[in-house]
Amino acid sequence: MYILTLAPIPNKTQVRIFLGTWNVNAKGKDEPLDSWLCADWGPNGENAPDIIAIGLQEMVDLNAVNVAVDNKSSQKNQAWLDRIKMTLNSMRNSGNDPNRAYTQISSKYLVGLMLCVFVKAPHRTHVKCVHTDSVGVGVMGMMGNKGGVSVRLQFYDSTICLVNSHLAAHRENVAGRNADFHNISSKLQYDIGHEAAKQSIQNGSLSQWATGSQTIGIVDHDISFWMGDLNYRIDESISTEEVLALSQKGSLDLLRRNDQLNFERAEGRCFHGWDEGILNFLPTYKYQPGTDFYDQRPEKKLRAPAWCDRILWLTQDPSFLKQLNYTRSELNVSDHKPVMSTFVATIKDVIASEREKVYQSVMKRLDEYENQSLPMVGLDRTELNFGEVRYGKSKTLPIRITNTGKVVAQFRLVPKLDEVAVCKSWLRVLPTYGMIIPGDKDTTVNFTINVNNEIAGALNSGREVLEDIIILRLENGRDYYITIQAKYGRSCFGMSVDELVLYNDPIRSVPLDPIKRVEKYGTDQTAVLCVPKELWRILDAIHAKGLHERDLFSISGFTQEIDQIRECLDTSEPFGDFRIHSMADALVSFLTSLSSTIVPPSLHSTSNTEIDAQNVQACARNLLEGLPPIHYNVFVYMISFFRECLLHKRQNGLTTVKLARLCVTCLVTGGRMDESKQGAQRQKSMHLLMIHFLESSAI
Repeated sequence: MYILTLAPIPNKTQVRIFLGTWNVNAKGKDEPLDSWLCADWGPNGENAPDIIAIGLQEMVDLNAVNVAVDNKSSQKNQAWLDRIKMTLNSMRNSGNDPNRAYTQISSKYLVGLMLCVFVKAPHRTHVKCVHTDSVGVGVMGMMGNKGGVSVRLQFYDSTICLVNSHLAAHRENVAGRNADFHNISSKLQYDIGHEAAKQSIQNGSLSQWATGSQTIGIVDHDISFWMGDLNYRIDESISTEEVLALSQKGSLDLLRRNDQLNFERAEGRCFHGWDEGILNFLPTYKYQPGTDFYDQRPEKKLRAPAWCDRILWLTQDPSFLKQLNYTRSELNVSDHKPVMSTFVATIKDVIASEREKVYQSVMKRLDEYENQSLPMVGLDRTELNFGEVRYGKSKTLPIRITNTGKVVAQFRLVPKLDEVAVCKSWLRVLPTYGMIIPGDKDTTVNFTINVNNEIAGALNSGREVLEDIIILRLENGRDYYITIQAKYGRSCFGMSVDELVLYNDPIRSVPLDPIKRVEKYGTDQTAVLCVPKELWRILDAIHAKGLHERDLFSISGFTQEIDQIRECLDTSEPFGDFRIHSMADALVSFLTSLSSTIVPPSLHSTSNTEIDAQNVQACARNLLEGLPPIHYNVFVYMISFFRECLLHKRQNGLTTVKLARLCVTCLVTGGRMDESKQGAQRQKSMHLLMIHFLESSAI
């Protein structure tokens, strides 16, 4: 693809950028931070960085209450901000010189994650277009015990994006970490506004020009940094004891070759195109807090040391960024060591008048190209049949576009008549625009289908079919029509309990077409089950061998296993030897995916009343009496199951408060957050009602 260069030659200056990441393990109060944040500043601050970005993980304990409610995060966030500011602007580090002082540009936190950005005071007026975003990818794929926070900004005329993340844990869960990376990458977005988008076009952004969009992602910046507790470990082919011995001796070559992140990057499964410095420091995890020794306490599980804490970067021009160092600090209050890196970056400072001259010159060249002759392209196919697609599983097919003419070919996807979007919501097409010069290599456009809860509900009700027509428009040329079709492999996920109880057959075998469904089951269908068989199967499996499982409903399952469990539910195939945490995660995903919640929104008004000891029984009775019959059955079934779980709380670590919060998520809100004041009050009241149901014999 041809990247049109619109940007004038800018003035360039070099600045230092410092990044620091630390999983503080909910610890840290008074220890000095200078050895981490200010280690290479020089005796008179001559090497002090111009930009400082600090990322923390586990500011608070990642327990159920802190994850579900902003319980202590805001206070911890402010406390850490104050400590960092005090360190950077102390007499020792700034000498009370206002030109050496640091100003906070922005900060963003999510449960235990925090990212803060500072610049030297003289640069403050050259920082603009600051935006933040966050995304949770933890329990149920959305809670904030794992996820990412981000800050993006324009520094002079260069754009910089900074991400701090905490990815999935456990040595064997590489796929989970890769999935978290892709999830965060796709969901972190920044609406930069009209003026910033206009300036990006003038500075040479083809994507802003082609789409007219004001929204950009992580990779749409001159320089992007990604740091945090990425949780990648040493491959399991090396035993824990051997990893420990090699780490203690400082023998790093074998460990580096078997580092999971290095391997996954080389295979292109995560952080494709990103760079990282050589790991010349000892693994940063897992230490006995308060010491400089890897944790080998007999009462603790022995864990293999690992480089969990990392800093990576991505640039549009590799010559614009140079890493000066990549090392760690020896602060020892946590079970992780802090990691830091300093870079020298080349920053653009465009002269506005020169930019306009170059812009006009390029526009003139484009006119000359267009006047020579009409563009022509060839598509290797114009029909895409995806076959069967499954709930929650993306499927991608490509189309190759070749410039068969003699002039530049510009294409873009356009909406159909009287429509706004270029495709239906279940389809994603990338890229949606492009430019190909004669003789250049083919451009590939990828078409991806993904069926989520909303789409599954529309497919199950017959309101939607997986068919679409995409219009690819060639500028100053013809339109091409691409037909898309697929067949949905029906799933119990995304359906309602009222529909699921109608069928004894595997839900995959129930026709989507209403006419075929009537032919198979008749016109007068009634419930043949008290509760969905899929729900009974999951609860039965957990009840059979999982009620004693430690950290039940607190640890995420494995993505691959959850997909397999869903397939077993849809086809009525027997379960394999799945982990209990995967079964529990599948249960939560099933309940939160239902097209209508077990407690209908019409009953949420029950929780508008302030709940106390005098009225809790009456409110509970009103709630039960208002439930539709099948919803009542499921509600009673789930409460009874959770009561059974509490009988084993000494082994599984569950509490009434944790399970009540889970009940609200699964049975009341369906995992959808209402951040309004009224919504928070309703959730609090519902939480108290669920505690009552779990602790009493009200049912």
